[in-house]
Amino acid sequence: MIEKTKNNEVAGSVAARPGGRSARIQAAIFKAVEELRQAPDGPDMTVPAIAARAGVTPSTIYRRWGSLNELLAQVAAKNLRPDAPPEATGDWRKDLEIWLHQFVEEMSSEPGRAMLREVLGGEREENAGQCSAYTRQQLDAILDRAGDGSQAPTTDKLLDGVIAPVMYRILFTSAAPDHDYACALLQRTLEA
Repeated sequence: MIEKTKNNEVAGSVAARPGGRSARIQAAIFKAVEELRQAPDGPDMTVPAIAARAGVTPSTIYRRWGSLNELLAQVAAKNLRPDAPPEATGDWRKDLEIWLHQFVEEMSSEPGRAMLREVLGGEREENAGQCSAYTRQQLDAILDRAGDGSQAPTTDKLLDGVIAPVMYRILFTSAAPDHDYACALLQRTLEA
């Protein structure tokens, strides 16, 4: 779960104001993107098609996001945000393995790969950074369960030793990483 400070900041960035006209417009546009994605033989994913479905003008989209790629990148980054904190079984190592299995399965699925491509297709580095922050938050939550005397790796070691090679395979190879591959990386990182 994402922690907010009293100034409504989230993980080093300022959170959007809740409610208001701006939030309603963004929600309508994001919903329009999702509806167009799911529409069989629907209109092409274009700024005018999204604007028409959201009930705004195309200039509203261009003013806020600059391009279709940037809009799609932000929608994808939002969709990559975990729905819930990692499962807690009482054993942080088991929690880590369960989380990793779900992560690999979701990210290497065709919808997961498509969202990752869209996030990376945006013009702003913040989109990919936000996805990284989500992963870091999930790993931090699991490692916080380990306790002080546990031999738990740091979050950075998990990112470098497990997540980075998994993501490389997802993004740059035709063979998606499987559970055994990810578990071998995890085991090697835990033993290091």
